[in-house]
Amino acid sequence: MDRAPLLQIGEITERMREALEARFAIDVLFEQADRTAFLAEHGARYEAILTNGHWGVPEDVAAATPNVRVISSYGVGYDAIDADAYAARGVLVAHTPGVLNDEVAVTAIALWLACYRQIVAADAHARSGAWEEGGFPLTRSPMDRRVGILGLGRIGKTIAEMAGAFRAEIHYTARSPKDVPWQFHETPEALAEAVDVLVVITPGGAATRNLVNAAVLRALGPEGCLVNVARGSVVDEAALVAALESGALGMAGLDVFEAEPVIPDALKRIEGRVVLLPHVGSATHETRAAMGDLAVRNLVRWLDDGTVETPVPECAGG
Repeated sequence: MDRAPLLQIGEITERMREALEARFAIDVLFEQADRTAFLAEHGARYEAILTNGHWGVPEDVAAATPNVRVISSYGVGYDAIDADAYAARGVLVAHTPGVLNDEVAVTAIALWLACYRQIVAADAHARSGAWEEGGFPLTRSPMDRRVGILGLGRIGKTIAEMAGAFRAEIHYTARSPKDVPWQFHETPEALAEAVDVLVVITPGGAATRNLVNAAVLRALGPEGCLVNVARGSVVDEAALVAALESGALGMAGLDVFEAEPVIPDALKRIEGRVVLLPHVGSATHETRAAMGDLAVRNLVRWLDDGTVETPVPECAGG
């Protein structure tokens, strides 16, 4: 049986490769010596693309693959894919929601706790020998706090439920009120003003760029803690740096950044009050395996019957 051509953008796991190779002939874009020449010669043959949330479908790939019919993204975020344009053409775009809810929520909670209890700074204090010269300063308890969820989707709800273990009072904002036992706020600024901890877990893209701006950070205040496990673009990074440096914002736990993997030096210099992670929200063996399996299933199902298991909302009717 002839295998269908598949264009792979970014890295995949060996488990994914083994599962795909029975049905697809895989060409890896970033292994090509001359990407432009490769796309010009072969781009039109691909009906299927496998990518991830970071790379999406770059403009040169989109222009060179006019016959694409399905795009499977290894990740839940898909702001680097023009889903509206593909949906208008009848192209199916799939992602991997659901399977990473718990892990990203755990990362959000961990960042909150690391900020409040200054885990990173305390570790450095213990390792450096400074403890021999004196104890570590008192930190903050996370118990009985007001926690705001900016973006109450699948992951946002999971974060809210986990925060309940700390007796948190949950507030949220979304496009409209939801049938949940938590307090709704119309705007991010109103949400920030009402809470101690603001967790950002809204999708990225043009609609949410700089949604957390200087006004939101001021509303969160000098005792407030910002946690971002969404996309770096959702937070105005320059405003965030300014708020932290001036003391207008108390703390920040960040897993994502505007120009990652580049992190502003100004954020790196703020010790104790800022915790930085290299975009590892879903990065466990178990969760990445589940994500990979779903990304593969979407492609195989398309090959079998022309549908996908988990289309993005723009393509849900495809």
